[in-house]
Amino acid sequence: MDVLRVVFNIILILASVLLIAVVLMQSTKSSGLGSAFGGDTQSFTPRGKAASKEAKLQKLTKITAIVIGVIAVAMMIIG
Repeated sequence: MDVLRVVFNIILILASVLLIAVVLMQSTKSSGLGSAFGGDTQSFTPRGKAASKEAKLQKLTKITAIVIGVIAVAMMIIG
């Protein structure tokens, strides 16, 4: 059981770091303070390419969050 607990802890730490990185890579949905000062917040990348990247990041965020939840529950069960 100790080996299984260590393996779950390592997977949980790696998944948590991945979740933090994925969330930080996502762009914000609102324009922020830039719009208050008249700044243009539109990027120069094609809209379709940026949208597909955002969709992939959102999907990876959901999958990683589910993995963290499942591992946390499994750790409580083997407790």
